[in-house]
Amino acid sequence: MKKRISLILGSGGARGLAHIGVIKALEQHNFEICSISGCSIGALIGGIYAAGKLPEFEKWILEIDKYDIVSLLDLAWGNNGLVKGDKIINTLKKMVGDITIAELPISYTAVASDILNGKEVWLNSGSLFDAIRASISLPLFFTPIETNNRILIDGGVLNPVPIAPTFNDDSDYKIAVNLGSEKATPPEPIEKVETHDDASPISRFIDSLRFDKEEKEVNKLGAYEVADKAFDAMQSHLAAAKLAAYPPDVLVEISRNACGTLEFDKAAEMIALGYSSCIKALKNNYLLIE
Repeated sequence: MKKRISLILGSGGARGLAHIGVIKALEQHNFEICSISGCSIGALIGGIYAAGKLPEFEKWILEIDKYDIVSLLDLAWGNNGLVKGDKIINTLKKMVGDITIAELPISYTAVASDILNGKEVWLNSGSLFDAIRASISLPLFFTPIETNNRILIDGGVLNPVPIAPTFNDDSDYKIAVNLGSEKATPPEPIEKVETHDDASPISRFIDSLRFDKEEKEVNKLGAYEVADKAFDAMQSHLAAAKLAAYPPDVLVEISRNACGTLEFDKAAEMIALGYSSCIKALKNNYLLIE
């Protein structure tokens, strides 16, 4: 009999591609995912999985490079975010379908942050991609979402590993994925040949946040680099506090320095890291014996 689990998928930018590997490991080892709670990239990967389109998404993300990603980023030309996010969401809608959360075969909650009231918002009804878009609204990068007199931004601002939405689930285990761990080690880099030349502001911004560049001196960090590092550090400490207060049955840990926030061209490494990290966590908790 399959073990039924509630899966909690944390925030952490491109590191969240490790969620794909985690899900693959669980499915291949007799676990049934009956509920998903996610924020930011966790809400995105979790929603696509719940819609049954994760294999298509994995194939797509493995084929794109940094410059394909740049082409999907539509400049907002405003003062509350660099990117509108319409191109990304519309691309995903074509892949998955413009469906509602009620149509999903498993329980799903995307977590966002209401910055006017300082509260978590659990999005578990309505349009799937409206919920995802609100949850992935990384401050300074994506423009916020305004709805019902609320301004919603990335769920990781208040709760990077949102376990609370799963408290009443009828499942055997709660398995959480923390993308801000200080314990794990980053994967071995895979060299890639890049042949494009793009000097757009977004391209330069992505380059500035790449993990495989040499560390810069503190006084040479740009404003976005400082904000990115500050947000990562904040999420890491907040996740540790949340997990200490509400520990899951199994914790899969991905190092916060595994890759840069926008290094989605490292999909293969992150998926492999998620798979191996999940197997390790399952064995450490005696839920998998091989």
